[in-house]
Amino acid sequence: MGHKVNPICLRLGISRGWRSRWFAPDKQTFRRYLHEDRTIKELLLKELASAAVSRVVIERSPERVHVIIHTARPGIVIGRRGENIQRLQEAVQKIVGSQQQLKIDYVEISNPALEAQLVADSLAFQLEKRIAFRRAMKRAVQQSMDSGAKGIRVICDGRLAGAEMTRREVYRAGTVPLSTFRSDIDFGMGTARTTAGCIGTKVWICRGDLVSLERRAPSRGARPGSAPAPTTAPAAP
Repeated sequence: MGHKVNPICLRLGISRGWRSRWFAPDKQTFRRYLHEDRTIKELLLKELASAAVSRVVIERSPERVHVIIHTARPGIVIGRRGENIQRLQEAVQKIVGSQQQLKIDYVEISNPALEAQLVADSLAFQLEKRIAFRRAMKRAVQQSMDSGAKGIRVICDGRLAGAEMTRREVYRAGTVPLSTFRSDIDFGMGTARTTAGCIGTKVWICRGDLVSLERRAPSRGARPGSAPAPTTAPAAP
């Protein structure tokens, strides 16, 4: 039995931040904020199912709620003449109440092939359209590696190709060091609801190291193994 940990939760406070950023003074407020955040995220992910939304970040202050949508298709989020985002603004405002100010922004994802959640959702969508799972998995791996990923691992689990017994298929390329905290590893999950049943998809993508551990070359004239000379800051004008 394995002890598997979500790579995003494992790196909270190290290289990752929380997706809900606020402070509750008491348990009742915490319960209300938590319920509102979950309702807002479920609403946005449902309404923007075709907008390639990777994640939704919510920031709160005592009198303001700031919602940030990370999407690869900002045109769908905005809609024609801003009608879609205005409709979302009104729906979210009903959830948080009229006492708090609401602001909805979006962040465009320039390279969707490096977002694990988008890759997992795309893979699930292809399985629902009855595309061969091996072909879809190989294509996802190839696109991520061509986009600059250092490594990727893709798992599909369920009644693949309509088989009677469930099984698991794994495709990987490059390196995905899950236990290395300095590695920038993204993780995403998706669900393909097919006629034979639900098929789960999991994607790990390594985008390189956040901190370089390369040693600087010693200065000329320094002895091997000696400490580098201290650098002096320039004098203030």
